[in-house]
Amino acid sequence: MPAIKDITQLGKLIALQHGWAAAKAFKAYEMDEADQAALSHCAIDLLKIFPPTPDTSALMSAALAVSLERHMKAPIHVVAGTLALEGVPVFGNRQPFDGSQVLGTSSSDWNGHVWVMIGPYVVDISIFRTAYSAEGPARLAKHIDLTFGPKKGLYVDHWKRTRQVGLNYEPQYVLDADEVTALMGRAFDIIKQARPASAS
Repeated sequence: MPAIKDITQLGKLIALQHGWAAAKAFKAYEMDEADQAALSHCAIDLLKIFPPTPDTSALMSAALAVSLERHMKAPIHVVAGTLALEGVPVFGNRQPFDGSQVLGTSSSDWNGHVWVMIGPYVVDISIFRTAYSAEGPARLAKHIDLTFGPKKGLYVDHWKRTRQVGLNYEPQYVLDADEVTALMGRAFDIIKQARPASAS
């Protein structure tokens, strides 16, 4: 599949999994203050309870998407692909992959990135946590530190504008509802295991 460079092409990718009505809603959506508040609330809650575990962009994104769907009437999709810095991949390699296979197993060696899209807005709940962790790629850590500084929790921007801060979100696969639910189940298991015994 050729690289997806505009909203129309991304809409076609969404239509493959969710139909043309979903693609049309995705392209037409504009975030208002109520949705911004709901997004902030859901993200803060998830960041509080999800343990700092490496390589969890898929699990955190699925958990966030499920939470957002309960609080917003917006076109929410979980997207997998390559994340590049200044055009050079840091997660993923732009090669085709079987999304249902690599995201359907916890033992996959796929090294791509997963994020949420609310309409044309990129919502990345794991990028700052990954960048600030000891396991994060040094190139990502340096870029995030220089561009955003410390102690950030959630990255949200219009997809077209992400390139202005050196982040290239390159969608290759849109998850279906069953795949998101399965990842949410795995995320819930990690959250449950991280709770102190007295809280369970």
